[in-house]
Amino acid sequence: MFGMIPFERHENNLFDMFDNFERSFFGSSSPSTFRTDIRDEGDRFVLEAELPGFRKEDIKLDLKDNILTVSAQHNETSEEKDKKGNYIRRERRYGSFSRSFDVSNIQESGITASYKDGVLELQLPKQQPTVPAARQIEIQ
Repeated sequence: MFGMIPFERHENNLFDMFDNFERSFFGSSSPSTFRTDIRDEGDRFVLEAELPGFRKEDIKLDLKDNILTVSAQHNETSEEKDKKGNYIRRERRYGSFSRSFDVSNIQESGITASYKDGVLELQLPKQQPTVPAARQIEIQ
């Protein structure tokens, strides 16, 4: 691995072509990704993902086949009623975000995560290169 590179899966089919055209022409009203910063601190990578408005329970981290997927889902409902119980205002907001990263050459058992003030922080320790053991061969 040459660094922490975001993993994105692109499938080229007719439907994706129209979706991509619509997004580029009209803009995306609900982005499916979130801002992420990745720092190389020598022995580890530090990934910071901005997820404001989410609770810790809304965030899910999955690790499979050297791919780390960070996803978050948010459901919010608010309503106001008059004295008779009729709606004056009722709003619903749903959002789901997902992003995947290639974590080959990361020590998977050492990954830790914390969430504070809308920022998810992952500590991703690098795997130590294995140095072949030296040995002497006896001449007979």
